[in-house]
Amino acid sequence: MDLIGKRVRIEAKGRQFEGIVMPSPTKTFVLKLDNGYNVGFKDYKLLEVIEEEMIPPSLPPLMHKEGLPNVKIISTGGTIASKVDYRTGAVTSQFTAEEIAAEVPELMEVCNVDAMLLYNILSENMKPKQWIELANEIYKSIKDGYEGIIITHGTDTMAYTSSAVSFMLSTPVPIAFVGAQRSSDRPSSDAAMNLVCAAKTVTSDLGEVVVVMHGSTSDNYCYIHRAVKVRKNHTSRRDAFQSVNCKPIGKVDYFGSIEWISDRVRRNERELKLMDKLEEKVVLIKFFPGLKPDILDYYFDKGYRGFVLEGTGLGHVSTDWLDTIRRISNESLIVMTSQCLWGRVCDRVYDTGRYLLEAGVVEGEDMLPEVALIKVMWLLANYELEEAKKLVKVNLVGEINPTSDYDRCLF
Repeated sequence: MDLIGKRVRIEAKGRQFEGIVMPSPTKTFVLKLDNGYNVGFKDYKLLEVIEEEMIPPSLPPLMHKEGLPNVKIISTGGTIASKVDYRTGAVTSQFTAEEIAAEVPELMEVCNVDAMLLYNILSENMKPKQWIELANEIYKSIKDGYEGIIITHGTDTMAYTSSAVSFMLSTPVPIAFVGAQRSSDRPSSDAAMNLVCAAKTVTSDLGEVVVVMHGSTSDNYCYIHRAVKVRKNHTSRRDAFQSVNCKPIGKVDYFGSIEWISDRVRRNERELKLMDKLEEKVVLIKFFPGLKPDILDYYFDKGYRGFVLEGTGLGHVSTDWLDTIRRISNESLIVMTSQCLWGRVCDRVYDTGRYLLEAGVVEGEDMLPEVALIKVMWLLANYELEEAKKLVKVNLVGEINPTSDYDRCLF
């Protein structure tokens, strides 16, 4: 009898256990208990099959309350919208945006929610095409009068998508990207708190694109990070997201209090504007000792004219690369960033750096490599090459700090 996915009661080790049968690659009998944890048994006795099929309960309608701000949740998938697939035991993207809101009733006390499912994919499957479609959907939602936008997104590439939206869309209202490190059906899930804090953020006087995620490993507060200055710096910790080379914009606790930490763009300071073109033939290259410069020729010969180099230290690659860079720089935008992340590029300290500048490399200041990649994609799609070379060094949406303070560079 195939029990996978069924709710059963068993007897083992002198006790009774109830849960959902999970697939197992071994002969171990695995139950997911109601507390979310999996337990394996080698010896057990089946007492009862309680439910033949896992039928999800019907969801209550999302009720609007008079006087609360109207917020749009756009779901793109990811762990925050995931739960266990009982056929395989894997965590997959299954929740719709309506289900996310229904799972977190605290949202209804903060704002009126309208929800839509734009994508149901894990973030590694996001592509520039989806970034553009998302920016257009946000643009439409703001024109329809929503006072804040929440984007649920997988954490692995959330910084890329939020950066792309930051450059493509000038917004008068707050846009908050939010995700989860633990799926919603796990006891340690951070999904509910992150979502509530995101709702508090988009109903504030903020007026830019941000990422809202756990600020500590406890369920006490979230940080509000500028979308173009944030990075996922741990694979699994709930406080994996950190602002780099700057402080977070703010700190929001579970009960709704926001402490603003640094300068921010206010609501309605910017006019709504969409420039949704992206040049996809841009590449991010991480330099390592011994990497040959012919990798530049490979991409150049395939029509790439945007290159973001992730160099060592202050922004260096081997002097072997100089001739190739000189040859392609007149037709390309080549931006130098650093593998160090904290601090800024300065190619005027050592001879190699000065030679790179003479060869046509543009310093990426203190931009994160992935943000520089998105910025170059956007610039090359919307401006002529020479103008793009000038604008890449200009702070457009908070991606560049004019100076680097020591305190800002602390982990």
